[in-house]
Amino acid sequence: MPSATNLSWGAPLSLKVIGHNAGTSMDGVDLVHVHFTQDSPTSPLNMQLLHYGEYPMPQKVKRRVMKLIKENKTTPEEMAIVNIQLGEVIADAVNSFARDQGFDLAKDVDLIGGQGQTIWHLPLPELFEGDQMRAHLDMAEIAIIAANTGVTSLGNFRVSDMALGRQGCPLFAALDSLLLNHPTLNRAVQNIGGIANFSILPKGNVQGCYDFDTGPGNVFIDAAVRYFTDGQQEYDKDGAMGAKGRVDQAIVDEILAGPYFVHDIPKTTGRETFGDRMAEDICDRMLANGATPEDCVATITRITAQSLADAYERWGPEGGVDEIYMGGGGSYNPNIVNYLKQRLPNTRITYIDETGIPVGAKEALGFALLTHECFVGRPMIVPTNTESDNPGVVGQIQPGKNMHRIRQAVAQFWGDFPEEDIRCTTKMNLLPSLC
Repeated sequence: MPSATNLSWGAPLSLKVIGHNAGTSMDGVDLVHVHFTQDSPTSPLNMQLLHYGEYPMPQKVKRRVMKLIKENKTTPEEMAIVNIQLGEVIADAVNSFARDQGFDLAKDVDLIGGQGQTIWHLPLPELFEGDQMRAHLDMAEIAIIAANTGVTSLGNFRVSDMALGRQGCPLFAALDSLLLNHPTLNRAVQNIGGIANFSILPKGNVQGCYDFDTGPGNVFIDAAVRYFTDGQQEYDKDGAMGAKGRVDQAIVDEILAGPYFVHDIPKTTGRETFGDRMAEDICDRMLANGATPEDCVATITRITAQSLADAYERWGPEGGVDEIYMGGGGSYNPNIVNYLKQRLPNTRITYIDETGIPVGAKEALGFALLTHECFVGRPMIVPTNTESDNPGVVGQIQPGKNMHRIRQAVAQFWGDFPEEDIRCTTKMNLLPSLC
């Protein structure tokens, strides 16, 4: 620890950050505008949500990216173009967000950060055939974002985490633990996006958190709905289609006996394993045996719901989970939530917005925190149950017009604080949201 004789290291820190997240479902971009403040390097970090918004993914770009992922066939030319296109989408989203919410990028934003769009995620090469290695690719060129907004921009958090010996996903256990760790309750933060994942927060142990992907979230359901509506409907609104069908439990059990579901943690996944083609194959097989489209959607929805409940039972904390805080689009699907309540009758299940954070904002908020900590130069909490406990600063930085000013602010904050004493943030105050 630093010497107790000098606790005045420099100027208080104040940085405003836009975090953005384009999830696996590719419905759009979630954005948050967050104010981080800290009195000194040894004080708690304060976080206040200023604005939250969503920006729809342009259909032309979405179709191109989904086709690229589904077919796994492309050219260097297309990869180069898609990277620039996605960078332009994020820049447009940020500019639109600031305009709609009434704040000025030049005056009210110091940093922009997020993952862009995940194109390929290969965390467990042993589950794939061929000459594979651990790898990850996000696209949304941060040079384009910085140039089109004037703001220093960050990305490549997942690859940075992978370079330290981990899997690059889900990346949000640190945020979840800082927000919701409780002295006497085991908690979990459940996200059901395209892929479903959760953070386990053992009681009284902020640094004992861990997270992993359970498998498909909405990705199968969305694919089935698009399949049966010829693309006219993107998702099963309020679970209406699935509620009309009958679950084929034999299909559910067969899928859940597959290699990813039985693989031990740590583990993460994506469309490479649970893509549209797999969902369509399940539907075709069921239809051939006389099932209705509604039966197919009900069965595919149960795959998601049962994989979640199974994961809580197998990898949850000792004594079980007392409370689950849910987020992501799938948390609104009653066919998933009601099944979870049946399987976990002693667990209180609620929504993340109970904390003051909008349900759709949490992952963008996670990237805002990663962005802030990267630029400040601090490692994040390393979750337990990972292959490597090697701490490190994750993320890559593209300077914007404001780079000199914010770099000076960070230098003044640290002052002559000893580099060897820099530790990850373990105390954070969530201030009342302004949105």
